Amino acid sequence: MDHAAVLALYDRDMRQGARPDGTGARIERDASVVRQVGSAHGWNGIVWSDLDETTADTVIAEQVGYFADLGRQFEWKLYGHDLPVDLGKRLRAAGFTPEPEETLMVAEAADLTLDVEPPEGVRLLPVTDPTAVDLVADVHRRAFGTDSTRLRAQLLAQLSDDRDQVVAVLALAGDEPVSAARMELVPGTRFAGLWGGGTVPGWRGRGVYRALVAHRAKVAASRGYRYVQVDASRQSRPILARLGFEPLTTTTPYVSA
Repeated sequence: MDHAAVLALYDRDMRQGARPDGTGARIERDASVVRQVGSAHGWNGIVWSDLDETTADTVIAEQVGYFADLGRQFEWKLYGHDLPVDLGKRLRAAGFTPEPEETLMVAEAADLTLDVEPPEGVRLLPVTDPTAVDLVADVHRRAFGTDSTRLRAQLLAQLSDDRDQVVAVLALAGDEPVSAARMELVPGTRFAGLWGGGTVPGWRGRGVYRALVAHRAKVAASRGYRYVQVDASRQSRPILARLGFEPLTTTTPYVSA
């Protein structure tokens, strides 16, 4: 993989060319940033920026004011190659709080190891209705220890708007949901995005997450997407590397006060 070329393509397709992620969201562009403005319960944030040492602080202050006028908390998604090099420091000085750093990992779907089955006794169930969405939200809460209200609303909206653009799946051990994940497919891009993969305590380390990654990657390849990308945590990065994913850069969410 030509890492520099793929990263540039990712920036063009997924950041500069970002699309709204659900009903009621919109993408706004100006010379310095691309931002998504969503509902109060949706995702609001900066997905791309073109800044330097002379413009960064002014543009940061402008975005803080813009979202404050809307009554929205927002996220500045900072990538490791974004400029200026001290942008994270400038965001912290402006009152943002960084969340844990993740690694943007990408693979060509055709090169992935996809002959991965769930562990014995576990089956995969497509998520297509509100009852299954509730199960996904519960798995997310148990896996990550965080509120899943926004995830539930987002997934319901995505399934209602266009089922072809989201693939969500549950892993069930018997009738017990033990893991869940989704994939977002953006028309006109070459990247399928893997999101939300989480496994409840007691089922980690058994190959469930690996099976969910392989399942979604197979779907992406069958629909003509060349690349599969994921923001990988420290825990999931080794699993993804064994499947064939390669790191491109880091990504850190900076959350406004």
